[in-house]
Amino acid sequence: MTISRNRPTLIVMVKEPLPGRVKTRLGRDIGVIPATWWFRHQTRRLIRRMRDPRLTSRFWPNSIERIGQGGGDLGARMARLLNAPHRGPVCIIGGDIPTVQPTHIARAFAHLGSHDFVFGPATDGGFWLVGAKRTAALPPDLFQGIEWSTPNTLKDTIATLGQRRVAYADQLSDVDQKTDL
Repeated sequence: MTISRNRPTLIVMVKEPLPGRVKTRLGRDIGVIPATWWFRHQTRRLIRRMRDPRLTSRFWPNSIERIGQGGGDLGARMARLLNAPHRGPVCIIGGDIPTVQPTHIARAFAHLGSHDFVFGPATDGGFWLVGAKRTAALPPDLFQGIEWSTPNTLKDTIATLGQRRVAYADQLSDVDQKTDL
């Protein structure tokens, strides 16, 4: 889902909140239905905070543009979204960051004024946000060969960027398993 094509673009990367399709690791810990319920309500709260207080559809606000993520692993889907024809900087977040606020997003976009990329480190070694300035072509191997959901995910991702200028946003926690709740 995107906010705008004429100014900084925020993409909230989410799936339809259907049992067995979302939060599968959390589902192994607390059950598929409770994990789906948590994700559905968490993403609803997130979207309200980020953009639109009205929820006029069953899952997501109708006023927010929806674009398909396409196939492939998480890295391929994020690279495709970052390479889409946006005007200006773009940031991607997931729907499973309970403490994210608009101020976190604003600070991340501010970093893109003087950096090529920005990452929001997650406490588990991954990242909750990735952003690109979009003034030059993105690296063709961006997110390739990354082992997702490990303590080295952020470090390994940064290594694919070469000499590009990287900034770090606030560190936040995402929810992947019961202990994260």
